[in-house]
Amino acid sequence: MKAIVIEEYGDKDVLVEKDIEKPSIAENQVLVEMHATSINPIDWKVREGYLKEMLPFEFPIVLGWDAAGVIVETGSNVKGFKVGDRVFTRPATTNRGTYAEYLSVHDNLLAKMPEEMSFDEAASIPLAGLTAWQCLVDFGKIQEGDKVLIHAGAGGVGLFAIQIAKSFGAHVATTASEKNTEFLKSLGADEVINYKEEDFSEVVNDFDLVLDSMGGEIQSKSYKVLKENGKLVSIVQPPSEEEAANYNAEAGFVWLEPNGEQLQKLADLYVEGKVKPVIGETFDFSEQGLKDAHALSETHHARGKIVIKVK
Repeated sequence: MKAIVIEEYGDKDVLVEKDIEKPSIAENQVLVEMHATSINPIDWKVREGYLKEMLPFEFPIVLGWDAAGVIVETGSNVKGFKVGDRVFTRPATTNRGTYAEYLSVHDNLLAKMPEEMSFDEAASIPLAGLTAWQCLVDFGKIQEGDKVLIHAGAGGVGLFAIQIAKSFGAHVATTASEKNTEFLKSLGADEVINYKEEDFSEVVNDFDLVLDSMGGEIQSKSYKVLKENGKLVSIVQPPSEEEAANYNAEAGFVWLEPNGEQLQKLADLYVEGKVKPVIGETFDFSEQGLKDAHALSETHHARGKIVIKVK
């Protein structure tokens, strides 16, 4: 099968097209014919070698952590899914990712696509959507009426976090550039803070939860906006326990855990019109297409998800 792989760490030019063996499946797995995948910052961070100690893969590495497609084979113990089902998933972390024509994945990591959802939309949800869900729901225990600050609202995780928080009835503030203000308000943000002109820590206060996707000084200043016993959750660096204690805050770090049941809840929110994927640009499934997609992601200025059309 066709795949786009890396055989060494480096810049986008290490992405090469290669013919590799189609994956086999275990009794609790399915084989998915890929229709779409999407790009996340972790893709090029692994490619560059930034995460090689955390994720010690063996070459050749097939990158990619989002998948949408059709089941073409099921293992003997698979329940609830059949050949022909349209599914999406964030598969387990291995060196066999989603930049390929076929993917083997455990059935507990799958969710069924609603009829009205496109493959491009489905492929844009898993990693970013599940990360936002686990930050807000699992760690944050978000409730109706909570005040939530989401940094970088126009980013992949931020777009889902705004919508998920609103679906729970929270008041949502977010940081973004001026050009994204109206766009983020259309997704449900109550306040959009122009980070180029305003210091968020002087604009909002008495918040229940902060989702930090920036780290560094932004993370440290985020404690100032929290109420007593407020929560800070980061997806970029583990918060300092000492710093959190100084502000009487609960702080934690979320590393996404693949979860089909939670993905199905996001599908339900999609059907209810409460969560809508935002697709920025799409690229072809080719060596050049992946290089161009990585280059765009590395600018940090892509609005919405970057989707790769596999089929």
